[in-house]
Amino acid sequence: MKLTAEHLNWAVHGTQLLTDVSLSIPPRQTFGLIGPNGSGKTTLLRLLAGLRKPKQGRVLMDDSPMERMRQRDIARSVTLVEQQAETTDRITVHDVVALGRTPFLSALRPWSEQDEAIVTRALHDVDMHHMADRLWHTLSGGERQRVHIGRALAQQPKILLLDEPTNHLDIRHQLSILELVRQLPVTVIISLHDLNHAMECDRIGVMDGGRLVDCGPPKEVLTAFRLRQTFGVYADIFADPIDGSQVMRFRNAI
Repeated sequence: MKLTAEHLNWAVHGTQLLTDVSLSIPPRQTFGLIGPNGSGKTTLLRLLAGLRKPKQGRVLMDDSPMERMRQRDIARSVTLVEQQAETTDRITVHDVVALGRTPFLSALRPWSEQDEAIVTRALHDVDMHHMADRLWHTLSGGERQRVHIGRALAQQPKILLLDEPTNHLDIRHQLSILELVRQLPVTVIISLHDLNHAMECDRIGVMDGGRLVDCGPPKEVLTAFRLRQTFGVYADIFADPIDGSQVMRFRNAI
């Protein structure tokens, strides 16, 4: 499913957080969103997920304006994994992941064996099947993050949005989650802090001061000039001798 943003603007209490942001992400593309803290990445993701309505502009799924769609229909196609999503309920890991099936359930369509199979698969995909009966409040930050991603996978979205999903994860689970996301047959928009991870995306967009200042293939966007201009760092860019991929090392520009 294609996702398009047209001239999005968003402000809070007179402070402009997004200004005239337009982008189009084709079906099944993995699009990385990068930028300094406070550059507007999270705000943009929430607008793209339909959790907020833009002050100006619009978001389209394929050619359908999201503003004309029911929230339940949006939830059947789009899911957002946010940085922080807490609960005080005494709920198990299995039941958190099962929440991903909520948009598909009704009095006429109750929980089924198929739903249970989808939840089981999602738990395995994020390496949390062995903790299915653990209570949420007993989990570490990294374990909670994997459960959130599992819930999103259980929803089987056509468009998956992730806001810095590797936060709190150890390096092994960072790599496994990113590899899993790249293999999913869905459209993915993923906000990342690690610019070397961003190199694995099909395209990336650079946010700065609420604007989308650059967009394109990673090797064309992540230049020494762009990194100094937007992030305030010097970058040495190397070709990995094993596979030829681009690797970056950073130095403080101050």
